[in-house]
Amino acid sequence: LVPPSSAAVPPEALSTEPQGKADEPGQSAELENTSPANDEPIVDAADAESSSEELDESQRRERLLVPVQYLKGVGPKRAELLEKLGLRTARDLVFNFPRSYERIEPATPLDDLVEGQAATVLAEIQFIEQRKTRRGLDQLIVQAKVDTRRIKAMWFNQKYLAKKVFQGMRALFSGVPKFDGNRWIFMNPKLIPLRDDEPIPAGRILPVYSLTQGLHQRHLRTATQSVLGDCVPLIAEVLPPRIREQAGLVGIEQALRAVHLPESDEQLEQGRRRLVFQELLVLQLALAMRRRKLHTECRAPALPVDSVIDARIVRLFPFELTEDQRRCIDEISRDMGQTVPMNRLLQGDVGAGKTAVAFYAMLLAVAHQYQAAIMAPTEILAQQHAKNLRRLLAHSKVQVGLLTGGMSERERKVIHQGLADGSIQLVVGTQALIQQSIEFQQLGLVVVDEQHKFGVKQRAQLRAAGIDPHYLVMTATPIPRTMTMTAFGDLDVSTLRKGPPSRRTVHTYRGELEKRDAWWDFFRKKLDEGRQGYVITPLVEESEAVNSVSVKQVFEELTNGPLANYRVGLLHGRMTNDEKNAAMLDFTSGETQVLVSTIVVEVGVDVPNATLMTIESGERFGLSQLHQLRGRVSRGKHPGYVCVFAETTPENPVERLEAFASTTDGFELAEVDFRLRGPGDLLGTRQSGLPPLRIADLRRDGDIVEQARQLARELLEADPELAAPDVDLLRRQVLTRYAAVIELGDVG
Repeated sequence: LVPPSSAAVPPEALSTEPQGKADEPGQSAELENTSPANDEPIVDAADAESSSEELDESQRRERLLVPVQYLKGVGPKRAELLEKLGLRTARDLVFNFPRSYERIEPATPLDDLVEGQAATVLAEIQFIEQRKTRRGLDQLIVQAKVDTRRIKAMWFNQKYLAKKVFQGMRALFSGVPKFDGNRWIFMNPKLIPLRDDEPIPAGRILPVYSLTQGLHQRHLRTATQSVLGDCVPLIAEVLPPRIREQAGLVGIEQALRAVHLPESDEQLEQGRRRLVFQELLVLQLALAMRRRKLHTECRAPALPVDSVIDARIVRLFPFELTEDQRRCIDEISRDMGQTVPMNRLLQGDVGAGKTAVAFYAMLLAVAHQYQAAIMAPTEILAQQHAKNLRRLLAHSKVQVGLLTGGMSERERKVIHQGLADGSIQLVVGTQALIQQSIEFQQLGLVVVDEQHKFGVKQRAQLRAAGIDPHYLVMTATPIPRTMTMTAFGDLDVSTLRKGPPSRRTVHTYRGELEKRDAWWDFFRKKLDEGRQGYVITPLVEESEAVNSVSVKQVFEELTNGPLANYRVGLLHGRMTNDEKNAAMLDFTSGETQVLVSTIVVEVGVDVPNATLMTIESGERFGLSQLHQLRGRVSRGKHPGYVCVFAETTPENPVERLEAFASTTDGFELAEVDFRLRGPGDLLGTRQSGLPPLRIADLRRDGDIVEQARQLARELLEADPELAAPDVDLLRRQVLTRYAAVIELGDVG
């Protein structure tokens, strides 16, 4: 929320996501996530405040940049560990927000314990035993005294814990007790060590910070809390009273104390909301300023549509446009008719007809004697786009060029020359469009298909190839509203929800091991009826690091097993371009009946006769990826069938697969993916051009995103330059954090 310190702390260091290695293998913050033992006590806010009063103003300001090694309880060795988290100065610690919190519950007398009901017991450890179970598991058994009675605690496969406990140690045991007729037993309880003279910290809300190996919670708590009193009063308040009052926010000093030393849930929520709101407001102001820059500084060719142009374009399509497609075309046409460059996101579900909408926009540019370019993420998809455009324009004088990395130098020169002299009006390409020096005679429109496959700087390069052309982003990954307002907050959005009526239903099943043979029987039956199918795997080759089948392994098993009597092809990213093209040509022509492939077929591949898909190791794919893959088998007149075999794990719960099997609505699945896995798996925030958020969580803070967005618009409408004296610090923070993003102008 403040500019990085002079120690050049990377923005990632202030992320609330866990960073670095786990504390110890198998350690789940059970021992070291509460009050310190054999170390400095937790520092109360009052104690920290009193120490800062003894410093004069210059000393207090210097305290912000004090290296962490000089802070209480740190030292040189621990400072090296903190540096792994990007924490080098006192100010860095203030803005290193907890990733979660835990509450210490009061100790319960043994007579008040209820079997199966969570409780905390204060006891003194008397006996410690380590042994192996019959199944070979490491077992730690502790017997502890509560007054004159005993309890037993047992842990499995937590060898690190044996080094932490000792006879005579006072500790809190938190878990679900079970009575064995003689004593209470706690299985895998959370263990909270206490000093001999330390009171029980009942009711305390303790911060839990991201750690690295060798660093414990007590270390970060002690270091952080020791600097709060000196540093927090020196943090500038960037939100003026009128904004805080309008949004119902506490001041920055109160907020920072609340997130590190909350005295109540209400205080914690007030502090967290203030910091989240500020972070999201700064982001929304940056996006709005980028949008305003586009509208005021850039000029594009006006390419309006009229009834004559519309009729000429529409008659080229061999199908009737849907109502959704027509609406999106109208929105795009309105933008292209203005001299302000269009900056629009076209999102749609699998098979909803985004490509036809993009082709309409490209042909609208051609109708006004301008060129249009479309960049695809793979050569296969680029070739498919070029083929479809040429088919549409078979009886037209419009020339379509194809530019990919696998072309010869002579072929590239021909395309370059055609674009420079204007004889090629439409060009389809991969990243070769931006990796080579290309001059357009008059570029009017840039379309980027599957925008999240390209980095923001790559898209900026393509945009720079023309003189302020219009810009259309396409994505087949439906985006939750909260993500749309952040990663694409400065783009207008057009949405295609429904596919054409001719689209057939895709039946989706969760594969079960005992029913695998039955699935292959069904698969072969459909092949015998003339259909084709895909078999998808996540890996090209086997890997010891990843428990997953490979495409080569599956190919061998199928061609020597269930599909031994069928024509099976192989496709993966390590093949040469010629090999990949040959494999796809054999499949599209029907020469091969089954294509065993990695996710290179994820986007855009169109084989109407392919109605079957088996997905192996489905737990290795994101939910949106699974939905994209499913879209390959709903492109013809026959219904599609998809079966996904997967092992459910804590990281890939059964809920994902149940959602995938229960609905074909990509927008609904995107919301599930967003809730379960976060934004990174949907779009890849590193490629969205935005620094990572430090405390805001888009899954949790959607309502604050909307509130911050509305306030940002109001502020800029009233004061476009944020020139008012009371928002000067807010403007500086926007520019400090997002200047590089704003400089990219209208690139989404």
